[in-house]
Amino acid sequence: MSVRESDFLAVAAREAEESKALGHPTERLLLAAVRSMPAMVMQKFHNLRGGTEIPHRFYELEGSPRERIVRLTPALHKVARSEQAAGLHGELGARWNIVESSFAAGIGRSLVGEGVSVDWATLTLTDKRRRRSVTGVAEALIGFQHGRCLICTEIITSDSKIAIDHVFPFSLMRRYGSVAGWHGPDLDVIWNLAPAHEVCNSAKSDRLPTRDELQRLVQRNEAIMLSPHPLKKTLQLSLHSARRANGAEGQWPGFLRGVLAACG
Repeated sequence: MSVRESDFLAVAAREAEESKALGHPTERLLLAAVRSMPAMVMQKFHNLRGGTEIPHRFYELEGSPRERIVRLTPALHKVARSEQAAGLHGELGARWNIVESSFAAGIGRSLVGEGVSVDWATLTLTDKRRRRSVTGVAEALIGFQHGRCLICTEIITSDSKIAIDHVFPFSLMRRYGSVAGWHGPDLDVIWNLAPAHEVCNSAKSDRLPTRDELQRLVQRNEAIMLSPHPLKKTLQLSLHSARRANGAEGQWPGFLRGVLAACG
């Protein structure tokens, strides 16, 4: 496929070296991005996998390629006025940080290959090899739960006090004396962590998850598996480790049944 000299990818290739030297995009690259947005990103924003589209649109494009008009729809205004609007900024920032870190020089390869770990001192996801912060745990995960507490299912608002819940309590690992004595998977990693209201997390304490909570955890983890690296890779590694250790199924329902069995 040929690329015209005026196409964004052609301009990006020409301007890459100068932009890198400046530390920011050149004016020519910025103008090319502005021109290409309606044809590239904005035309595809509502698309889903399999050639389908979401049932509602957040904007409509009108006018000619030289002079586009973007009309915001009632669906977008509804989102902007919703309880979840305040949390969208943090979530979008977290998603972008994950993508950006995946491509960052010297970090991306280990993120994609090894996934991420959790720094409990700062409640951030970090690159396993360099221990470099990628983004916040809550911000990275909450969107996959539709902005809701995994325990009570109510929306987590901007003024909510948030805790990161171990769905299967971490005390299960301590109960066996050490991580090595616990026959289930590591409970201190992403597949078992969920943003929750602080009060719900406190009331839950060290009890095992309910059937409904497990179903919500399955749905949340399956949603992550449809997302880009490195969160997807991190969960793939958890499933792979479980299969290697005890022949567990390669799907979340079977994986969680194995965890329950390990609880005795």
